[in-house]
Amino acid sequence: MATRQATMIPFFTTLLDSCFTTKNLEKLKQIHAKTIITGISRHDFIRSKLISSYSSCSQLHQASIIFSYTNRQSTFLFNTLIRSYSNIGYFSDSLDLFRKMTRDGKRIDRHTLPAVLKACAGIPALWMGDCVHLVMIRSGFDSDVVNLNALVTMYGKCDKLGYARKVFDEMSYRNVVTFSAMMNAYGIHGKCNEVFEVFERMVNDGVEPDEVTFTGVLTACSHKGFVDKGVEYFVMMTERFGVKPSLEHYTCMVDMLGRAGRVEEAEMMVEEMDGVPDEVLWSALLAACKKHRKVEVAERLAEKIYGRQLVST
Repeated sequence: MATRQATMIPFFTTLLDSCFTTKNLEKLKQIHAKTIITGISRHDFIRSKLISSYSSCSQLHQASIIFSYTNRQSTFLFNTLIRSYSNIGYFSDSLDLFRKMTRDGKRIDRHTLPAVLKACAGIPALWMGDCVHLVMIRSGFDSDVVNLNALVTMYGKCDKLGYARKVFDEMSYRNVVTFSAMMNAYGIHGKCNEVFEVFERMVNDGVEPDEVTFTGVLTACSHKGFVDKGVEYFVMMTERFGVKPSLEHYTCMVDMLGRAGRVEEAEMMVEEMDGVPDEVLWSALLAACKKHRKVEVAERLAEKIYGRQLVST
């Protein structure tokens, strides 16, 4: 019987890996049931695959139950759950699990702390973030770019821009995520000139900006009312760097133009964009119409919105 079960483990491992990739919860439940029927669900390796797969499907309750019954609670499994809790916004649960991990004497690796720092930023919990920073130094991960990027983000969201900039400046290597994290940190606090300065430094260093970079820059421009600067960056994004605008970029532009009273320009941008506007974009444009009393534009928009709704139904 044991030999037969051993031969089935690679087969179910492949199936569970497929569920992890596709996030197919229904299929995962069926495979889980079959592992129980065949008697291999108690195998620690299969349990680890089930935990990873349920976590990828945001089924943290089920993943946690399986985790509690797993004999060998490895660093990988702790990392999986800590990261999954952070990704869905269960920051306190993520930090509680990290505390359990350290109490149990489990070894942390370079994949552990970024998710913990994300949780610290989400609460926010600066004191915990400072502790994690010390752990990072003692563990030798303070030269790892992924860990340092998470640290910049954490300090930025915890209102410690000076600390974020110190980490940023002392990094020996910076990638697009590093620069975007620093720009977003400044953008959160309305420091647009600093956002632009970091962007220029990024380009001068030969690092290509991506969609996330431009979302941060455009958001900063929108919040501070730098409309012409925002338009300049939007054109630069497409023509100079070949980044295709996403719905989020168009929403930033519509919000920016709408706040400035340039409602007709915003309407034209929506007309010319690729893809279908969502509720957030329409709401931004309608709010601008209301604020600046653009009745005719609002009427045209209402006809388009409700006309599309009727067609879709």
